Amino acid sequence: MKNNATDWHALHVEEVTRELDTDLEKGLSTAEVNLRLKSFGENRIQTKKRQSSLVRFLLQFHQPLIYILLAATVVTLFLGEYPDSAVIFAVILINSIIGYIQETKALKAIDGLSKGMSTSATVLRDGKKAVINSVFLVPGDVVLVQPGDKMTADLRIVAVKDLQVDESALTGESISTEKNPVPIDGDVMIGDKKNLGFASTVVTYGTAKGVVVRTGDHTEMGKINQSIVSAEELDTPLTLKIKQFSHILLWVILSFSVLILLIAWARGESLADAFMVAVALMVGAIPEGLPAAVTIMLAIGVSKMANRRAIIRKLVAVETLGSTNIICSDKTGTLTENQMTVQKIIAGGELFDVTGIGYKPEGKVLYEGEEIVLNRKPSLQILLRGSVLCNDSRIKEEEDRWIVEGDPTEGALISAAEKAGIKDHYTDQYFPRIDEIPFQSEYQYMATLHQYDENLVFLKGSLEAVLRTCESMLDHSGERVPIDKAYIENTAEKLASEGLRVLAFAFKTFDSSKITIDHSDVVEGMVFTGLQGMIDPPRKEAIKAIELCQGAGINVKMITGDHALTAATIATQLGIVGKIENGKLKALNGLELKKLSDQELQEVVEEVSVFARVSPDQKLRLVKALQAMGHVVAMTGDGVNDGPALKQANIGVAMGITGTEVAKDAADMILTDDNFASIEAAVEEGRGVLDNLTKFIVWTLPTNLGEGLVILASIVFSTQLPLGPVQILWINMTTAVLLGLMLTFEPKEPGIMNRPPIPVNKPLLTFPLIMRTLLVGSLIMVAAFLMFRYELSIGASIQEAQTVATTVFVVLEIFYLFNCRSFRRSIREIGFFSNKWIYVGTTLMILLQLLFIHAPFMNKLFHSAPIGIDSWIRIIAAGIGLFTIVYIEKGIRKRVAGTDDF
Repeated sequence: MKNNATDWHALHVEEVTRELDTDLEKGLSTAEVNLRLKSFGENRIQTKKRQSSLVRFLLQFHQPLIYILLAATVVTLFLGEYPDSAVIFAVILINSIIGYIQETKALKAIDGLSKGMSTSATVLRDGKKAVINSVFLVPGDVVLVQPGDKMTADLRIVAVKDLQVDESALTGESISTEKNPVPIDGDVMIGDKKNLGFASTVVTYGTAKGVVVRTGDHTEMGKINQSIVSAEELDTPLTLKIKQFSHILLWVILSFSVLILLIAWARGESLADAFMVAVALMVGAIPEGLPAAVTIMLAIGVSKMANRRAIIRKLVAVETLGSTNIICSDKTGTLTENQMTVQKIIAGGELFDVTGIGYKPEGKVLYEGEEIVLNRKPSLQILLRGSVLCNDSRIKEEEDRWIVEGDPTEGALISAAEKAGIKDHYTDQYFPRIDEIPFQSEYQYMATLHQYDENLVFLKGSLEAVLRTCESMLDHSGERVPIDKAYIENTAEKLASEGLRVLAFAFKTFDSSKITIDHSDVVEGMVFTGLQGMIDPPRKEAIKAIELCQGAGINVKMITGDHALTAATIATQLGIVGKIENGKLKALNGLELKKLSDQELQEVVEEVSVFARVSPDQKLRLVKALQAMGHVVAMTGDGVNDGPALKQANIGVAMGITGTEVAKDAADMILTDDNFASIEAAVEEGRGVLDNLTKFIVWTLPTNLGEGLVILASIVFSTQLPLGPVQILWINMTTAVLLGLMLTFEPKEPGIMNRPPIPVNKPLLTFPLIMRTLLVGSLIMVAAFLMFRYELSIGASIQEAQTVATTVFVVLEIFYLFNCRSFRRSIREIGFFSNKWIYVGTTLMILLQLLFIHAPFMNKLFHSAPIGIDSWIRIIAAGIGLFTIVYIEKGIRKRVAGTDDF
């Protein structure tokens, strides 16, 4: 007996029952169910054991530079420098707590999947109908489903009555799928397996009987679960660069610390003093404020993005957005309105255009560019009236948004009729319904009988079903003429080639004694009234957003479960750029993707921008292929089927309105309006945040270099340390928060979406950044060391001299901060007061530094001492000198290289 067969769709019903050894009338016996439960296990998705909160907190200390600081804590504690040891450890603890708070590795997606499958099911057991907990379903169980039921396992449909299933969470298609028990030959995609029902999909219409063929982890949902579990946790471009930089810095610091320790010891200094010199170098070279500052800057970026309708679930997603160069987007609801809209009408041999988007009944019906007068177009009037009467849905306004109660296709028909002036409620009053033939999949049409002077039957359905019932058609004046089936078929084919879904309409008159109808009444003698072509139209704001993205060097690719023709049509209307084949945008379908090797896929995915009828595992393959080509990929999605790809992508983007819980939990960012334009806005904000993060790094690294150099200078010139470990920590932590963080509030650079994304392979320390860091770091070192020596030469105490050196670092960082506000423009160009927070931070830093200098408890904790006005004058003069030198260097580099970008 099979449970994980891949060909259930190809088997006849008799073969299915034989393979599963079951009885369609009696189901399984209780004894057999118990045996199969032991063999196959319960029908539930297995969850992955997660790390405890304690383990995740301890992992925050698992970083190379933290190891150095921990070693410094132990050394200072061993040497009896208890204040120093306490301050260093406090810094480590603060960074670890911030890191823990931002940690979001605990995945809830698996819980969402498990909840989605845990419900009740109606089965046949021992020849009787029973309602059981779905976790006890086994292969071979006979299940009965009705409208509103959620499929609780993968079923082979064996009997149906007009069954329609909403599979959007699995396939991405917005229209319910009609099911039937007919075997399907060949290798087909999930969306084309019309005789299978899948776990977590919902029955929207009709009833059915099915046999369980797969349970738990073997279902399509289970496979998605495994894909989510196996998806890699990827480092973001910036965190990867910082990690690489940290490893290099680790070995540099350790090497220099050991060298300094040996030199100091060789010169006859005590081991304790030598250790303190080494600790000072360690503490000085490490940018302790960087992790906390990066976290806070990203958190502020999260707040900014929330105002642009993008909720960030993982802080690092903010930075990743700034580096994104590929956006893979779902079609329905993200790039489109997710509201079916009639765009073309054929009535009386005339073509009409319908304006307006979605279910909102605002727009016009045009003929040759002019708005129609309905009573002058009798054929159109009959067609639209029939589309409203032969209809079980309604449209209504709810919270400033028009929605459909019922089938989306029928909602589109009502909206189109109202745009022409036909009100559905008014029409119902004058043409009351007295009987109907509900839609049935084997007939492919719906018919309704209405009372009037002459009773009327209106018919709507597929072109093939309606056309074979018609013997005549209406011309432009509303007169009956012989039907021209070739014209109608050619017209319908043309509409379909434009990606439109086509419905056909007809009517028939009876005398008033006719009060019931059946299929025999509509099998012949119908009058063809016309066609309506509809589509889920692209969002106007998405068109503009895609244009901006492509102008910013970000390629947009559509990955959808919809049909290739529809996908390519919408992509063309949206302005998506991709490979052109036979004069049209090429769309690759799932079956074609399946034949490609991973290497071939990597070559294809660079050129093709539209992928249709893809399965969940293929979405994952596409994301991996793009990442293998070195791209930073953002992936959008709303269904359960999108979970693995959302998790694998560098940044997963879920839909807040239509998105499933699984999609939201797997994503890094959630759009509150399900709109692609919000992704573009988030990318723009992400670039701004990344710019400001880079400015922070450009600003902070010279300080660490200067601190390291000043320690080296004290060794070379055999003088006392200009800065102690706790003084270095004071500089690094306070300036990072009060000065560096103010760069977060810098306005976005002009033309931020007119430049390409930052390449992934661009190093953190580029040549211009290295040269700027060396220049500024050296200037700070020279100023601090010379003033330290000068203070000692005029009789100042070691505490006073070190306080002067500490203040030199703080003041020079303030002056350098104003030169880091923009990479591309001078302070005059960006405006002195365009970022008022710079002045707030500077004022607070000065006040805090005065406290450091003059407060007795600070003097005791940080070994500081009051300094005189003469010292302040020299320090401020040094700051002005630094600002001037960097300003000149910045201008020279801009003229020579044509840019001052890092």
